[in-house]
Amino acid sequence: MIDWTLAGRVARFAAGTPAGGPALPGDLDALAAGAEQRVVAYTGLVPGAPLPAPEAVDRQLWAEINLAGMRKMLDPVIERLESRRSGVLGGPLRAAAGTLLALEVGGLTGLLSQRVLGQYELVLLDPDSRTRLLFLAPNLREAAGRLNVDLEQLVAWVGFHEVTHAVQFTSVPWLRDHLAGLLRELLASVDLEFDPRAAMRRLPTRDDLERVVAAVREGGLVQLVAGPERMAIIDRLQAAMAVVEGHAEHVMDAVGREALPDLDALRRGPGRRRAERSGPWKLLERLLGLELKLRQYQVGKRFCDTVAEREGVEALHRVFDGPESLPTWAELEDPDSWIARVLRPAA
Repeated sequence: MIDWTLAGRVARFAAGTPAGGPALPGDLDALAAGAEQRVVAYTGLVPGAPLPAPEAVDRQLWAEINLAGMRKMLDPVIERLESRRSGVLGGPLRAAAGTLLALEVGGLTGLLSQRVLGQYELVLLDPDSRTRLLFLAPNLREAAGRLNVDLEQLVAWVGFHEVTHAVQFTSVPWLRDHLAGLLRELLASVDLEFDPRAAMRRLPTRDDLERVVAAVREGGLVQLVAGPERMAIIDRLQAAMAVVEGHAEHVMDAVGREALPDLDALRRGPGRRRAERSGPWKLLERLLGLELKLRQYQVGKRFCDTVAEREGVEALHRVFDGPESLPTWAELEDPDSWIARVLRPAA
């Protein structure tokens, strides 16, 4: 039902074409290899497969890559919803719905392409998909100028974060399947709050585009009616996502302390934590109406910082022993309870 061609055009429009192209200074391959060595040495997590080669990309290529990932996730959901409605969205109604959804998906993707600095691209629901390590060159250049920091150091710092994600998913065999399972559970319970007759009364025009791009900041494509069972899935997915992101932020600061003279300036950057959140998580949160607030990612990092400080880095990485070792949301806010459950169960 989603008009993906239109979504691509909208994404390119919203992304814009900043000057400068995708080139970045320095040797990205050497940077990624050095980041992997530092992350592995700090975490003790050993990748079971080679990490993807780093790629400097522009906003439009980033949008194209992420739209392809979104299509693999959303098309099965849309097909299921259409079949459930027994043909209600047929003919002109279906076209109207496809246009509306394309505007939102494309506008959101283009909007995010202006803000993401780096991304470990992983399509959770497609185990055969290619993983990629992406650096958004125009955004990194703009951020370095805005923060008045060295561009190569900023690229290296973002690289620590994204390489940590790559190490997580290549060294913890169960992690991808666990998150994918939670996502499938959640998507199976999704229903779209869409009124085709209302859509027919006013089809979107080109003048709607910029309003859609702005409005998407405040809402999501999918509206969830959260009953007790769905809220339980949401809580588990949010907690797992907060651990994955919080751990990456903890590691990037820990290894960056030794490697980057400008670390303090980088950390003081306004909005840095929000800007560095990975593209797939941002898209997933918006599309499912699950946007995690900045505070929630801070909770994940604070949990990791606290456990590492009190119990040591090796103890922190017990979170990756298995799905049962992941902290609940309550344990993220109270690390002592996770320590008691996982590290000291006998006591």
